[in-house]
Amino acid sequence: MTNIQLRLRALGEARRGGGRLRRSSVLVAAAFAIGGFTVFSAPASRVLAAPVSLCGVYASPLFGPNVCVFTPPSGASAAAELQAIQTVVNNIAIQQVPLSAQFNEPGYALLFEPGTYGSTTTPLVFQVGYYTEVAGLGAVPQDTVINGQIDVFPNAPASAPGCGGTCYWANSTVNFWRSMSNLDLNVMAPSNYKYVPALLTTQPPIGNGDCFNGSNDFWSVSQATPVRSVIINGNLIFQSYCSETGYQSNNYASGSYVANSEINGQLDWSGNQQGIARNTDMESAAGYVWNYVYSGDACPPGYTPTTINGAPGPAACSPTKDAFNGTSNITNGTDGIFGVDQVTELPRSPVTQEEPFLYQDSRGNWKVFLPAVQHNTTGPNFLRGTEAGTSVEIRDFFVANPSTSVDQINHALARGQNLILTPGVYNLDQPIVVSRSDTVVLGLGFATLIPEHGNASMIVDSSQGVELSGMIFDAGLVKSQVLLQVGLSPNNHGNGNGNGNGNGNGNDGNRNVPDLIQDIYFRIGGAETTPVSATVSLLDNADNSIIDDVWAWRADHGAGPIGWTKNTGDTGVTVTGDNVTAYGLAVEHYQKYEVIWSGQNGTDIFYQNELPYDPPNQAAWMATPTQDGYPAFYVTPNVKTFTGYGMGSYIVFIDTTATLYDAEAYEAPTTRRPGSDSRSRPPGVQFHDVCTVWIAGSGGDQSIIDGVGGPDTSTNPGKVIPVDVVSYP
Repeated sequence: MTNIQLRLRALGEARRGGGRLRRSSVLVAAAFAIGGFTVFSAPASRVLAAPVSLCGVYASPLFGPNVCVFTPPSGASAAAELQAIQTVVNNIAIQQVPLSAQFNEPGYALLFEPGTYGSTTTPLVFQVGYYTEVAGLGAVPQDTVINGQIDVFPNAPASAPGCGGTCYWANSTVNFWRSMSNLDLNVMAPSNYKYVPALLTTQPPIGNGDCFNGSNDFWSVSQATPVRSVIINGNLIFQSYCSETGYQSNNYASGSYVANSEINGQLDWSGNQQGIARNTDMESAAGYVWNYVYSGDACPPGYTPTTINGAPGPAACSPTKDAFNGTSNITNGTDGIFGVDQVTELPRSPVTQEEPFLYQDSRGNWKVFLPAVQHNTTGPNFLRGTEAGTSVEIRDFFVANPSTSVDQINHALARGQNLILTPGVYNLDQPIVVSRSDTVVLGLGFATLIPEHGNASMIVDSSQGVELSGMIFDAGLVKSQVLLQVGLSPNNHGNGNGNGNGNGNGNDGNRNVPDLIQDIYFRIGGAETTPVSATVSLLDNADNSIIDDVWAWRADHGAGPIGWTKNTGDTGVTVTGDNVTAYGLAVEHYQKYEVIWSGQNGTDIFYQNELPYDPPNQAAWMATPTQDGYPAFYVTPNVKTFTGYGMGSYIVFIDTTATLYDAEAYEAPTTRRPGSDSRSRPPGVQFHDVCTVWIAGSGGDQSIIDGVGGPDTSTNPGKVIPVDVVSYP
């Protein structure tokens, strides 16, 4: 994602300078396996020497040296125990927070056993860096209480362009790959607290105005950074606006995601450019940029609908009482506070399933909980102190680490075991094959999968009840046709030119046991030091599946070669399954159609896109010989029913000297009437609140959807303001 303003070339160079060289070690070291260490060896091109774990005595014998399992401090030694935990999380933050760790390896899982950590006098306060997962180990969030703060702030070296070696570069559009889940956070921090690593050259004291006060938890992030199943007793703020005071005012963030959470305070998007809140309670919400979506977000206690220009508010309870106040100066979209053109609300989420998660029972036994599928829901699922679902014994899981062979993994899956991938990079000489229904594949610490020979990294044969969560799929040196495939064969929808019949694919998932593709991320380039490619990142052939928080990214910066011919990828996400529901879908910079949706009766709730930065000329970027560019979201001609809500596509042509045009940001089916040149649109294909924003470069979108709306180009007055279509057709 880029900045809200025109991204300067200097800033572009800074974003490209963050990664370190990877996967070039000539030695390998011991790898942690279940029950202890085992020695392995591998070709020099495949494995880096494993760094010393920073978990120390908290390293898990079951899950390896990069999974820290903390026990709540108690008794006479409680103060010393809390300090020991503080030291470990600080040391991990020192390594994982800096921009130089953006393409680092491996990750960490910081797991907190049920109990209480910190106090009003000695809170536990720490930052969350790249590839870091923070989670409670209770059966519900209420079981694990942290008094303190769990924060993400913008970060960059003092030598960032424009800083002159002294200022603080406050940009969060590169804060990716970290998460927080399954805990109860009482937000607090002492006024003299000094963050580790340090935040600003001269940090204002906590409690100074509305900046670093003890009730604000900052999660200043962009895509791939979910907040799930938490209770926040305080304000959750998705942009660290405090960093702007007295410093460079270029702190941007983009694409936040929060789900199944209770926020006893304000959900403040601030300047985070877009985001989605799903099944989340909040006392109020605020934001002032482009596109915010609320799905199944309940009414806070005591809240009554607001008024609009003195008239009664909507009948449904709105969580955005700060947004719907009639003061927007933008007249062509949903009313919102100054600058907001799109606030989209769905009273209920049509179908959801929360993430599978590790927990410990009352005897300290490890288990994995699988939350139940829910339909037409509002609010989080744990407020009564219990949660519907199924508990699975840890013995039913095969625990793998990067030294485990794919054959071992596939044999375990074939005999009916589930799979846990511990932190690290998995170089795969063949696909991981999920061959049985109701299989769970759970990644810890953002486990990263890389194909070595042009193979897929994972293929899901079954299409009933498979749950995938918490993994990164990188493209490899040899082009893969697909990185993750769910469902064996695509629906018989034809080739996208209207000659398919959409009659199902044999991957006929059950509505009550859908496949779940959740917190899954794709990268084409960025992390590798050599050119990489994959034609399609995610191919979802599974009927009734749920896509929940997926970011597919053809990298625009990184440690290795970046460019039109260097990191190549046609399409981020292809959906052929029927009745697929997606939440929080972000797809960016692919070279052809960013998303192709050919399944019937699909629903997408929130979409974020940036068009590719770098087509060298118009001829290189044409959907057909007569259609300029590629739509950011393409619903194929065979589709008769589809609904999209709260969708944004952004124009950022900054890595090219060409003037580029896209005929339409979104393309929906049209059918030529027999004997006529006129065309009709299927009434069952609908879009609500779809927009574009021109940010940078020459050219832009000639229309928003199928010739309707716009244009939105570099010649428009106003610029960097959403141009939207409220309802289509």
